[in-house]
Amino acid sequence: MDGSLAEKYASSHERLSDDIRKENRVSDMLIDSFGRLHTYLRISLTERCNLRCQYCMPAEGVELTPNSHLLSQNEILRLANLFVSSGVDKIRLTGGEPTVRKDIADICSRLSNLKGLKTLAMTTNGITLARKLPKLKECGLNLVNISLDTLVPAKFEFMTRRKGYERVMESINAAVDLGYNPVKVNCVVMRGFNDDEICDFVELTREKPINVRFIEFMPFDGNVWNVKKLVPYSEMLDRVVKQFTGVQRIQDHPTETAKNFRVEGHQGSVSFITSMTEHFCAGCNRLRLLADGNFKVCLFGPSEVSLRDPLRLGVEDNELKEIIGAAVKRKKASHAGMFDIAKTSNRPMIRIGG
Repeated sequence: MDGSLAEKYASSHERLSDDIRKENRVSDMLIDSFGRLHTYLRISLTERCNLRCQYCMPAEGVELTPNSHLLSQNEILRLANLFVSSGVDKIRLTGGEPTVRKDIADICSRLSNLKGLKTLAMTTNGITLARKLPKLKECGLNLVNISLDTLVPAKFEFMTRRKGYERVMESINAAVDLGYNPVKVNCVVMRGFNDDEICDFVELTREKPINVRFIEFMPFDGNVWNVKKLVPYSEMLDRVVKQFTGVQRIQDHPTETAKNFRVEGHQGSVSFITSMTEHFCAGCNRLRLLADGNFKVCLFGPSEVSLRDPLRLGVEDNELKEIIGAAVKRKKASHAGMFDIAKTSNRPMIRIGG
């Protein structure tokens, strides 16, 4: 570990110690060997999706886990309660596409009532969100990210292998109308496909409280990742700065994954998620529970441990905490470089959770 990275971890650990003294409910289960406190849990509710995005899964699709091997609603709630009672204060629901679960409203309602949970978020492709969002908001969903990689309907159909651009735009507008602020729009930028639309996406933020989040193209099994498709953060930002005046960096929280910017005269904001060119591992506070009950401490790491199996064998909560804590302690200082990631076996994104 180089000196600067070591200093980052040391300062993070010092802040963490102060936080622990102030907040007694934080469990050692959530603290890794570098002093990072993990207060953010992403829960994948399903491996199924109503789109077939090219960067998410191979053209032939993926072999889905049998339903009997996926976590039930009660199992999700028991594990979520275990994490929240130990100090997790933010949960994000992902998939697949989380809205395809018929019990999504019940899941939101039960999760939002967990004592200590401050934020219940969802990442969705927006295909069916517009009609479901009023109910989901009633059930406690208070933050929404909608994936949209192009503003050109024909390109949308090419990328997703499905129709639905108009429905996604309807969902974005519905979220704005319901008072979500900001409405986050996730855009994976790929050279030769949508990198010419970066400034068009920034225009979405002019009149509405939309936060466009440009994401560097990341390698996962089956998505035919190529470094030539990668548009680095520095290049994306340069295009924005050349087109718009008054682009200013916002002070980010130490655990923030995005680099955030305001544009003068715009209601919304613009962010860049730089996983490939400028990783943010030193401040990582994220853990992942996959739809099949496997627990993953790093998006890019192949290591997983099952929580479903011991859960179904009837183990007590303290034993589950030991399993979780041991996995968290094994979390590495940072993920591998992008070329090593591309060569490392990992699940397709559809089976990890966005």
